[in-house]
Amino acid sequence: MELFYPKVETEAEVSSLAKLASEIWNEYFVSIISNEQIDYMVDKFQSVHALTNQIKNQGYEYYFMNVNGNNIGYLGIKEEEGKLFLSKFYIRKEHRGKGYASLAMEFLVEICKDRRLNIIWLTVNRYNDATIAVYEKKGFRTVRTQVADIGNGFVMDDNIMEKAIVLEDVQ
Repeated sequence: MELFYPKVETEAEVSSLAKLASEIWNEYFVSIISNEQIDYMVDKFQSVHALTNQIKNQGYEYYFMNVNGNNIGYLGIKEEEGKLFLSKFYIRKEHRGKGYASLAMEFLVEICKDRRLNIIWLTVNRYNDATIAVYEKKGFRTVRTQVADIGNGFVMDDNIMEKAIVLEDVQ
């Protein structure tokens, strides 16, 4: 099983990413948050406009998770204060449980090593038990919780999780 991580750079790729994000969010989050909040969050954070702004103006990088020419998921990352913020990590339903998350985590660890970043951190909805369990299995631990007002009467009620990355000494 070979997984590739093409970087999202062109307008067409951003458009494909926004479509993929909408599909995954509308399939996955219906058991955790309302349809209204899903629509609001996809528009605010994962629309073509939002993604373009994040890439061009905020230092975010997006990568497709690609198997046999098919985009099965995506990652969104940003370097912040010597750490790697894992902003987005989503896999289509039919590809979950097949080891792709582990391969993607190896990709993220390599990015950290290449850039000399010693922590990966993320936010995850505190009621998203299945995903929290996956992150814990991958070596993340909850360091705190936060409730963030995202506008329109919605909040993100999240765990903040971190994973330490061991950097080899460079001679």
